Amino acid sequence: MAQNFPSIDAFRAALLQAPDTNAQAVQAAEARNGQLTKPPGALGRLEDLAIWYAGWRGTDKPQITAPQVIIFAGNHGVTAQGVSAFPAEVTAQMVLNFEHGGAAINQLAKAAGATLDVHALDLDTPTADFTQAPAMSEAELLKALQTGWDAVNANTDLLVVGEMGIGNTTSAAAILNALFGGEAQDWVGRGTGVDAEGLAIKARVVTEGLALHPSTDGLEVLQNLGGREIAAMAGAIAHARTKSIPVILDGFICTAAAATLAAITPTALDHAIAGHVSAEGAHVNALKKLGKEPLLAMNMRLGEGSGGALAINILKSAVACHSGMATFAEAGVSGSD
Repeated sequence: MAQNFPSIDAFRAALLQAPDTNAQAVQAAEARNGQLTKPPGALGRLEDLAIWYAGWRGTDKPQITAPQVIIFAGNHGVTAQGVSAFPAEVTAQMVLNFEHGGAAINQLAKAAGATLDVHALDLDTPTADFTQAPAMSEAELLKALQTGWDAVNANTDLLVVGEMGIGNTTSAAAILNALFGGEAQDWVGRGTGVDAEGLAIKARVVTEGLALHPSTDGLEVLQNLGGREIAAMAGAIAHARTKSIPVILDGFICTAAAATLAAITPTALDHAIAGHVSAEGAHVNALKKLGKEPLLAMNMRLGEGSGGALAINILKSAVACHSGMATFAEAGVSGSD
């Protein structure tokens, strides 16, 4: 049954009431892992990933058959301050590219056997410049969260969310600065390729935004400093948490969206792993703050969910080994004493 949120507090309550991992499934998966035809620990982190996934799916022999990648797109009023090397109209142009199958994420999703869905959120109405006012009203935030929530397919068994939005590395930097502290310079990066002057502008914009909006509440930070696509990612990640759907986090901007949920409750991201660490310099620090060790380090900084999608096959391989390998008893192989 669909869940509609009449208020931000209702969204917050849904996340707080989300179920934990299935402890019995974790124990059964650990037992199975100990009986597989390999030396203990020989598959390294793949073993941990499979057991983690099994716990969220509630079975000791899980399968991944319906991965979903969702791309959310939104425009940011703060781009008027010169924080991006590209104009805002590129957002809509790239959405068309996604829809026509021409982007990197289309190829990566196809290679991973994942469905790909694209949701453009009011591209003709950018968020407000957060140095002047909250980026979104409460109603706009709630609409974006609901869009993300509703975008998750009922049969999805692994979720990756990505984004497109010129200016959104500035928004993400402001979110992370608000939640984790430090100086703006600690969190801003080159994004789409700005020069030193553009980097200084981004740092100034983030500093001004935090001065105007000092809150550290996750959803207030999202409303004040975020974007519609960032809020939609948060909504989708939260819905996956309530449905015990494992999530692979993408890069810097996706991590900022996820961080707003972790600020609500420290268990909000127990169902999520980091797909990669991006070339956006502050991403590694954001992941450390969230306690997430990335699966891949490929020097990527594209967004679009590309790093998360690339990691789907890593998790698929982990689960395939765990569920498909024979036990010593099944194979008639002598185990260790």
